[in-house]
Amino acid sequence: MNKSKFLAAILMILFIGSSLTAQVELTAKEIMDKAFEVTKLAGSEAVSTMTIIDGKGRERVREIAMVTKLYDNGDTEKRLLRFLAPPDVKGTGLLVFDYETKDDDMWLFMPALRKTRRIVSSERAKSFMGSEFSYADMSPPILDEFTYKVLSDKEVEGTLCWEIEMVPVDEDIADENGFSRRIAYIGKKDFVIRGAVYYDLDGELHKELSVKEIRELDPVNHRYRLIHMIMVNKQNDRKSILKINEIQFNPNVKDDYFTTRYLERY
Repeated sequence: MNKSKFLAAILMILFIGSSLTAQVELTAKEIMDKAFEVTKLAGSEAVSTMTIIDGKGRERVREIAMVTKLYDNGDTEKRLLRFLAPPDVKGTGLLVFDYETKDDDMWLFMPALRKTRRIVSSERAKSFMGSEFSYADMSPPILDEFTYKVLSDKEVEGTLCWEIEMVPVDEDIADENGFSRRIAYIGKKDFVIRGAVYYDLDGELHKELSVKEIRELDPVNHRYRLIHMIMVNKQNDRKSILKINEIQFNPNVKDDYFTTRYLERY
């Protein structure tokens, strides 16, 4: 083979290789879809601690039990959260039916009122039990309600990530979720989120999420849980830390847990 033919062959191989790479390259939306998928466990039981720190450094600590289970071939995840301590919130519960393609159903039970009320979509941006996490943060968003763009690659906590911008498709969706855009950092090897930055409805920096620990609970299907998260409000210096102290993978969680009747059993 003469030199010109050799160079032509090399160029052809490079062209075919780059074409194949382009074919398998994921879109920003596909990456986010995968990021939500890898956190779906068939079922789980956990006990967590949520520490709420105000702008002056004063702390409130709350203990929470949670059970989850997948339904409808994984398209619906049902979750029950119950506050165990301190006494002023003990018994408070949140029941969530997290749907993939429609608005979630959420019910909040307040034992002091002996009453359950539904959380409507217009309340999703509100604080969850006085923390920097909102009700919208308690479940993944509906993918089609946002546009997505890969901004760059970035290393976060030693992990190479995609930097992906999420923008609500209209003002109503922005109002419901409480942000005008969100930048998420998704691990390139496992698709697990490593952090996020939120901008308020005026486009100003609002909150920053840091993920400090991740655990693979279902190695067969490569499903993960975020074990230690910190949400910092950059506008008022408040901070909320959510840490799972105990967790186990359990696909056989009782169906009875995911009813408003059980939610009110206190």
